[in-house]
Amino acid sequence: ETEPLTSKKDVSDCSKEEDCKENGLLVRNPKSALRLVEDGNKVQPSQGDKGEAAQISNGYSGVQSSAPCNGEVEDAQGTAPAATTTTTTSTTCGAEAQQQLMELEDRETWSKKIDFLLSVIGYAVDLGNVWRFPYICYQNGGGAFLIPYTIMALFGGIPLFYMELALGQYHRNGCISIWRKICPIFKGIGFAICIIDLYVASYYNTIMAWAFYYLISSFTAELPWTSCTNPWNTGNCTNYFSKDNVSWSLHSISPAEEFYTRQVLQVHRSNGLDDLGGISWQLTLCLLLIFTIVYFSIWKGVKTSGKVVWVTATFPYIILFILLVRGATLPGAWRGVLYYLKPDWQKLLATEVWVDAAAQIFFSLGPGFGVLLAYASYNKFHNNCYQDALVTSTVNCLTSFVSGFVIFTVLGYMAEMRNEDVSEVAKDTGPSLLFITYAEAIANMPASTFFAIIFFLMLLTLGLDSTFAGLEGVITGVLDEFPHVWGKRRELFVLGLTIVCFLGSLATLTFGGAYVVKLFEEYATGPAVLTVVFLEAVAVSWFYGISQFCNDVKEMLGSAPGWYWRVCWVAISPLFLLFVTCSFLSSPPELRLFDYDYPYWTTVVGYCIGSSSIIFIPIYMVYRLVITPGTLKERILKSITPETATEIPFGDIRMNAV
Repeated sequence: ETEPLTSKKDVSDCSKEEDCKENGLLVRNPKSALRLVEDGNKVQPSQGDKGEAAQISNGYSGVQSSAPCNGEVEDAQGTAPAATTTTTTSTTCGAEAQQQLMELEDRETWSKKIDFLLSVIGYAVDLGNVWRFPYICYQNGGGAFLIPYTIMALFGGIPLFYMELALGQYHRNGCISIWRKICPIFKGIGFAICIIDLYVASYYNTIMAWAFYYLISSFTAELPWTSCTNPWNTGNCTNYFSKDNVSWSLHSISPAEEFYTRQVLQVHRSNGLDDLGGISWQLTLCLLLIFTIVYFSIWKGVKTSGKVVWVTATFPYIILFILLVRGATLPGAWRGVLYYLKPDWQKLLATEVWVDAAAQIFFSLGPGFGVLLAYASYNKFHNNCYQDALVTSTVNCLTSFVSGFVIFTVLGYMAEMRNEDVSEVAKDTGPSLLFITYAEAIANMPASTFFAIIFFLMLLTLGLDSTFAGLEGVITGVLDEFPHVWGKRRELFVLGLTIVCFLGSLATLTFGGAYVVKLFEEYATGPAVLTVVFLEAVAVSWFYGISQFCNDVKEMLGSAPGWYWRVCWVAISPLFLLFVTCSFLSSPPELRLFDYDYPYWTTVVGYCIGSSSIIFIPIYMVYRLVITPGTLKERILKSITPETATEIPFGDIRMNAV
């Protein structure tokens, strides 16, 4: 229902006739939730005055949308009939207003606050915390690395993490449509994020398929990677854990490494990226089962995924504690811990150490993937997202640190058994650290079957909730952008998305699939996500305005962020991102996996894959300027001005704010 608000009080507030054109559209739905749009003169402040205009005469918070409805209400200067009970508002305008209000009313929220916290922790704490942080830590100075890591977390990672949570919670939109309320010309960022998430889903779940294969293989009395008598073993297989006196030579290969490379991955049947070979049907079945679990966990929204994470987010901590206690009791464990934490202060003078610290904290916390925006958009409006940001980021960083003890106590044990230095044992990086070194250590412990089962279950749960989060970022973004198409068809859209991700993963399921995973991990996400978050920080701080953003936070939490957060958002965090991006681009990584050196053309392919996502940003900018009417200056001004109102809940009343 629409009613004109043409009282004398409303008329007196207008300083000009044209200011009252859109005055007083009152929208009412059956739930008695009201959305009041005050007159344009009072609530159309300049960017710098928006904070002062937030409190209007009736005590409610709100400002006028910069994209008013096309319909008009006649001026109340005697030209409109006094007994008018209808407005000349267009049908389109009324439907638009009703649709926005219904979307807000129908938007689901987390059942409990703990569901949200566990989901964010589960997303941030993933496989990288277990294998990437320990390796980077000992490679870059051991305990000394914690200094640049902490500095980068305080001034780069955590402020960006907090910013995304606040943006998502205030505007209650996914990664695409949220830009209409911030800075429309940057809407291409949302499309770029969705492409990046699809790339991640195409290789990240394959790593979980490897873990699932290990899990199935663990249900035996003797683990298959403990002996050299299997069909896949070669003459170089050397089991130094056997009771016989066996010497470890330069060409020796452990049974765990041969199981991983020749039975699980079967990389010996591929000649590299130019000859990937056939598809492994065992891994294909494992991946199909994983995507089935993922689909039925997220198909109904955060109401269901919020319950699943009670298992997937908490189970890894139970297992980490068990493995930490077990590792600490192994002979030689102290050697691994000493190697992990022994500080090398000279390393702090190297630029690459600071680059690694910045990259590690950034990819560990995970801004830029649309997940934090999506998860926070399902929060209640006055939820304390500031506290959430501090809690979840602290838990994430501590988990990385503790995981180092879990890994290096076992590496010290391996070094003791091989009679080698820990540095020789710790050569494996990335997934190899888990699937070769750690798997081998577990296989030679008492009750090895039990520890193998819980370890690979832990890897699965670590990966699952990160997959839930990544896909939810895409789902929320698309459903919020196209509610009239997919709003009532979430289950169908999620099914289509999981099928697309499964088909996109087929290249990683080939015999040379490990080479594809490595290429995507280094190039498809790294520089692209860094670029996306850099532009996001610039758009929010410099175009939307740091004052307006802080006013938004104050409206939610009751207090505005202090100068520390403002300085980080305006200057330090963008410089932090620019620093890491430029360092990466100036010295791209030279890829090598097992005995395969990636040819030069793969670097070109990698950059093309990375560019294929961020290219949407300039394309949309050009498109936006072309379709916007007016002169070039007018087009630019319209394109950087928020065009859609943000609904601000105030009890049973919903207010419009930009």
